[in-house]
Amino acid sequence: MIKQTTSTFLAAAALAIFVGGSASAQSLRIGLAEDPDILDPTPARTFVGRLVFAALCDKLFDIDKDLKIVPQLGTSYEWSNDNKTLTIKLRQGVKFHDGEPFNAAAAKYSLDRHRTMQGSSRRGELSPVRSVDVVDDNTVALQLAAPFSPLVALLTDRSGMMVSPKAAEALGDKFGTKPVCAGPFKFVERVAQDRIVVERFPDYWDKGQIHFDRITYVPIPDNSVRLANLQSGQLDFIERVAATDLGAVRKDNRLKLSSVVEIGYQGITINIANTDRAKNPLSQDRRVRQAFEAALDRQAIVQVVYNGEFAPGNQWVSPTNFYYDKKLPVPGRDLAKANSLLKEAGVATPVVVNLMVTNSPDVMQVGQVIQAMAKEAGFDVRLQATEFASSLQAAQKGDFEAFLIGWSGRPDPDGNLQSFVTCKGPLNDGKYCNPDVDRLVDLTRTVSEPSERKKFYDQVADLTLKDLPIIYLYHRQWFWAYTNKLGGLREYPDGMIRVHGLKYN
Repeated sequence: MIKQTTSTFLAAAALAIFVGGSASAQSLRIGLAEDPDILDPTPARTFVGRLVFAALCDKLFDIDKDLKIVPQLGTSYEWSNDNKTLTIKLRQGVKFHDGEPFNAAAAKYSLDRHRTMQGSSRRGELSPVRSVDVVDDNTVALQLAAPFSPLVALLTDRSGMMVSPKAAEALGDKFGTKPVCAGPFKFVERVAQDRIVVERFPDYWDKGQIHFDRITYVPIPDNSVRLANLQSGQLDFIERVAATDLGAVRKDNRLKLSSVVEIGYQGITINIANTDRAKNPLSQDRRVRQAFEAALDRQAIVQVVYNGEFAPGNQWVSPTNFYYDKKLPVPGRDLAKANSLLKEAGVATPVVVNLMVTNSPDVMQVGQVIQAMAKEAGFDVRLQATEFASSLQAAQKGDFEAFLIGWSGRPDPDGNLQSFVTCKGPLNDGKYCNPDVDRLVDLTRTVSEPSERKKFYDQVADLTLKDLPIIYLYHRQWFWAYTNKLGGLREYPDGMIRVHGLKYN
């Protein structure tokens, strides 16, 4: 199977050379861990899609390495005295890839599209925005129903990506087949499961920072095959290097390795109340979920599967994050507690848990370790290996009991929490609902002072770590491997590959 995958990619590489000329200092080939979903920032959901959007679609704002907000297509912002109007000044002289001007009307169009389009994954993120007003040609004002402190941080991601109104209107729901944005590269072609090709946009507003004529993104789910193609020179850069491959990368003097701790999390989402699949002991009784958590050794999972390179965690932010509640540290394994909780819940053992896992080799291994650990506490974990995109669809439909899945993270902690644990959260696939959690999350959105917000987040942690709609397990390190001829890489904790400044030495 690996040989077939390798030969398939080599054929694709040969085609890419035929189409775009020989791989040279002007061409960059990036290996992705999955094939992205739709290349339309409004409905898109996948992390890997964001890696491609980083080259295609500029946003109103970006973050720096310390998660501070910096200008991009928006040059500045200002809140009104009542914190219910956000006024954004826009960069002048910017063009979309189709030559259309970027201005306040285009910004309003993009934001309204994110807010209202059927199937939009941004709708929940921007739900506090009541309207977007054009103040003048270079200024927009976002009117809010109530103060919403995470808003600017949301505009550093897909909710802030600007699309060409002309192209979006012409293509409709087919916009993702030929996206037109205002980023440094424009779309050329996509062959599903094979490659995505973009080329330099000559009228880009910050073109002095762009040093490649073409980028080819190649999805290769198998970690070993992805690394083999980097080592053979068929790729220049690969994202998400497997922890088990780090030794090989470090020993290869032709390669460089960079890393940073993610701002997201990896964990087990429990189906609490989504369809009849939630009619099982794990879903119906939090004591059973608490017992399941007590059966797990997070440090051992990280050590066995990831050679100790990742950070164990039990909250939606890592233990190094300001918003982490240190009063609720990562618990150790406690089989006596697990047995006591199951006895208290009055359930017969073994308790069957159907755990959906994606078919990535390392995720499968995490599932197997969980399976072995939980067995000792009276659980019968049955793994259901599912292709990545299909697993997301199944989760949305409620066709799961427990799902081993992560979240790549957002700069503001609200982005790791609200969508997943509030009653109407757009990514709350388990349909967990606790009105007290909703009330507290709403309060975090009304204040901007970090210390005040943290007080509310600590109360959320106290509730959710008892209810356990998500059993948080660990936080990854983003590992990137690339040819030692490549320089200018900047490591950001959101895991994005920013093409600005990347060049061959």
